Amino acid sequence: MLAGDYRYLGPPRPFWGVSRQVAMTSSTAFEQAWELGDQVPGWLTVDQATMLWRAASRLGPGARIVEIGSHQGRSTTVLGIAARSVGATVVAVDPFVEGKLFGGTPTRVRFEKNVARAGLTDVVRLEAEYSTELRKKWDERIDLLYIDGKHDYWTYTDDMLWSENLVPGGEILVHDAFSSIGVTSGILAKVLCGKRYVYVDRAGSLARFRLAQPDWADRRRVLAEMPWFLRNVGIKVLLRLRLRPVARLFGHDGAYDPY
Repeated sequence: MLAGDYRYLGPPRPFWGVSRQVAMTSSTAFEQAWELGDQVPGWLTVDQATMLWRAASRLGPGARIVEIGSHQGRSTTVLGIAARSVGATVVAVDPFVEGKLFGGTPTRVRFEKNVARAGLTDVVRLEAEYSTELRKKWDERIDLLYIDGKHDYWTYTDDMLWSENLVPGGEILVHDAFSSIGVTSGILAKVLCGKRYVYVDRAGSLARFRLAQPDWADRRRVLAEMPWFLRNVGIKVLLRLRLRPVARLFGHDGAYDPY
């Protein structure tokens, strides 16, 4: 990830009053979790994994994390190890749709193998179903919501409705925010113009929101991300036109979309 593409969060930090030894242990635990997670194919960066780790580590015993969109389990591994450290669990929601784009059954097999390899079969519960269908019958409390499902406007805004089961003040982490047109359109509609979500910060395209009523300062933080969003859209256009040299002028030196 290039400088300027994300707001660097640094390694996980302890709460005030926690000893240096505990802090070092926490840092080591994250490094071990990322070593496992980084072996799983996917787009999650180390800075984004840090944000997930911190959010899960702030939970307490019995807490429940819902992850929408698990693919092969890259983020699931990080969330699962963090969840285990605090006595929480993870519900992974993914329909594993058949076809070249999503991978279908082979992807599910890889997901289950990666979860087992990380020793998380007792921490991670798989719900192999469309998030939009499962949500309609969901009645369990959610303490942390992570959304990385289908990126069109309609699916993303529907996935945000899972927050109806989120604890007051609970956090929502959204991947491909201010990068995907569909997700960003949903953020503008439901966060900038809404009354239920506060935008907090981001690591690359992983944005953190809180379930709370926003004020004008909160809304201005959303608007402040629009130049970065337009830059990302422009880079995607350049990459599809095979104009990587031009994309480099905007600080993007990779062959893949900015994440």
